[in-house]
Formats: sequence, structure tokens, C-alpha cells
Amino acid sequence: MNDTGPFNDFAPFTDSAPKGDAAPEPVTLRGLVVDWGGVLTGDLRTAVRSWAEADGVPLDSYVATMRDWMGEPYGVEARLNPIHALERGEMTVPDFESRLAEALTVRTGRPFDADGLLDRLFGHFEHAPDMSGLVRRARAAGLRTALLSNSWGNDYPRDGWAEMFDEVVISGEVGMRKPEPEIFRHTCALLDLPPSACVMVDDLPHNIAGAAGVGMVGVLHTAYATTVEELEILLDLPLR
Repeated sequence: MNDTGPFNDFAPFTDSAPKGDAAPEPVTLRGLVVDWGGVLTGDLRTAVRSWAEADGVPLDSYVATMRDWMGEPYGVEARLNPIHALERGEMTVPDFESRLAEALTVRTGRPFDADGLLDRLFGHFEHAPDMSGLVRRARAAGLRTALLSNSWGNDYPRDGWAEMFDEVVISGEVGMRKPEPEIFRHTCALLDLPPSACVMVDDLPHNIAGAAGVGMVGVLHTAYATTVEELEILLDLPLR
């Protein structure tokens, strides 16, 4: 959801405007919030595919397990959702790994090693230096910046984050997860900005919808070239 219109199309007042109408006030975008996995890293599907091949996990079995846990429609929690519990910090990594290994074993009929399963998965995530450079340039230009990530209990490569971010919000550390509205509001409050003054860059449409739901401007990330172009238009800044 790339909801840029309300911030770029302000009609001027004319003499024919009805009396008493309030002038639409342009909103100056002063905050940039970015996701980690899939934005500051390479494509998530590629990482998962590489992990599945290296670990001997049938990719369709993994995908089917994720869909079963998430419920239908996406995000409905009629029962315990291990993914959401892990992201909120309500479930330990070893417990999640055991549940995932068990689910894969049931689906495939052969055992999988639970120990270190997530470390092996995140070992296939590759850094995206172009997007990190974009965030650094945005901050150097005067924007307030934040990382907002749903954690799977993983250790983040935080080198250089002090120069990139004013605030870091990790779901498992705050007990909230995207796309819950509270975590977006919490992040904007840390930046001391209203949601309407912040842009959220994420690679998942439902997270962009959640951000837009609290008033943020959403940019769906698919590639550096399109994201930097859209942000330059929104922020009226050179970011390359």
C-alpha cells in the first residue's frame, strides 16, 4: 500500500471555497522506519529456500506448516500461534524450534534436528548494503530513523546501527508485533513524531496495511531501485 496521495496533492484555497472549511495542512514527513528481514537483508524467500535445501527440509512442508500456524485468513489466532508467540517474546527459541521440528517430522515422516534450527535459518540472510546506505543518508539529511522488526529470537548484526538509527524496536523486546497498531504507535512515540509524519518501509503487505491504519505512510519494499525512488519523492530528498 503506497499511500502517497494525501501528502503530495494539496489543493490551494480559492475564493470559491465555502466559508468555514478548514485548509488541509500539508504533513511534513520527518521520520523513516524500516523493517530488517527482507528490507535491510536480501529477499526472505531466497534465504528460506537456501536454508531448506541445506537442511534437507522439503520447502512445501515448511510453507504448509507456516500457513497452518498462521490460520486463515492470515493472522487469525483461533488457537496458540507459535509464530506470534515467538515474535512477542512469549515463547523461547528452543520451544519454537522443537515445535517446528516436530511439525516437519509429522508432515514428512522423518526426524529433523531442532537444536540450532533458527540459527541455521538466519545464517542464510544476506545483508543489503544499498538499503543500509539509504537509511544512513536519510538520517544524515535530518530525518529521525528507526528499525522496527518482528524478531524470531535471532541475534541481529547490529554493527553500524548507532549511525543508522535513532531508535531500535524489536518485537520480542517490547511484547508487541507487527501488524499490531500498538507497535507502530510505540515506535513513532520513541521518535517523538506523530504517525502521520513517519514513513514505514516493509516487504510484507499486511505490515504496510497495519502502519497505514495508524496514519503512517507505507512503502512496500520490493527492490532498492523502486524504494529509493519512492522515498525521494515522498521526502523530497536526494537519497542516492
